[in-house]
Amino acid sequence: MAVKTITIDMEAYEILARHKKAGQSFSRVIKEHFGKRKTAREFVALLRDLSLAEETLTAIDKQVRSRRSNPARPIKL
Repeated sequence: MAVKTITIDMEAYEILARHKKAGQSFSRVIKEHFGKRKTAREFVALLRDLSLAEETLTAIDKQVRSRRSNPARPIKL
């Protein structure tokens, strides 16, 4: 694998080092933080494959209904 040497200031190094876990390379830290980002298309594809159990949907529906009948009110200061 080819490598490049870069120069960073001490503040940047310390920030990078704080994110580094034991046994992890700085390259891996950078890739995890700045690597490929998920797109909206990938998110939609994940949603299509998502399925929830009937009891989960029922619990969500019950929670939504209870919030409609007992809406949150702002506190008086």
